[in-house]
Amino acid sequence: MGKVRDVVAKGHSWREAGDPQAMTVVFLHGLGGSRLSWEPQLANLSQSYRCVAWDLPGYGHAAPLPCASVGFTDLAAAVVALLDELDVEQVHLVGISFGGMIAQYVAAWYPTRVRSLALLATSPAFGLDGTSPDAWRAARIAPLDEGQEPIEFSDKVLRAIAGPNVSDEALAGQQLAMAEVSGSELRRSIDCLVTHDSRPLLGQISAPTICIVGALDTETPPAYADALAAGITGAHCVVLPRAGHLINVEDPVGVNDALIAHFARAEQR
Repeated sequence: MGKVRDVVAKGHSWREAGDPQAMTVVFLHGLGGSRLSWEPQLANLSQSYRCVAWDLPGYGHAAPLPCASVGFTDLAAAVVALLDELDVEQVHLVGISFGGMIAQYVAAWYPTRVRSLALLATSPAFGLDGTSPDAWRAARIAPLDEGQEPIEFSDKVLRAIAGPNVSDEALAGQQLAMAEVSGSELRRSIDCLVTHDSRPLLGQISAPTICIVGALDTETPPAYADALAAGITGAHCVVLPRAGHLINVEDPVGVNDALIAHFARAEQR
């Protein structure tokens, strides 16, 4: 891996590795993640690409958005503002979980900025299994209402969503990523996530798309990836048999190999 550097510029914050002149891959982390969530991808893919792992606005060193509540319109625009700050016109866009939701809106609303799209462990809408938004939200903000910060309950949360084969090293890395999240911004992200429904927009996504999911993911199971692929023209799914929701660190080799092949196909178009 090339030199890794953390960058803060005009309110944006990201971790970068690889040749600045190479094709750029932008990674969007999940609800309890940060720029530190993607270490196995930066280590491997930076051999061929400029890899940029962002901090969601208000996470890590990134400035929060100047609004009382945050919606997907705001977050998609923030991604495009990051691309402008990076001085890149098109990127391979990779998002996991909440980041995968954001990536769908970017690809639908700003198609000229996305060379390819990779959606990891995510869904086309909140509550496809019938989960109540109010109940889900209440369970996740309960520790925040008790005055806890995300790092204090990170181990419990991460173990609950990971598959049974996750390594202690992978969990420790994701705990470091979650330590970058403040309670106030996590609350705003939770409020945004439960509004997610990109199904009316999926037909507008023209970028070559791959949906990668773990067979053992109980948060966003393979049926969710199938629903995404059914709505996006030409999209296809890759199911990794031993991974859960933290797919990029549970099976980094499988994810990296799938991404590299996906980028190569997109670049040949």
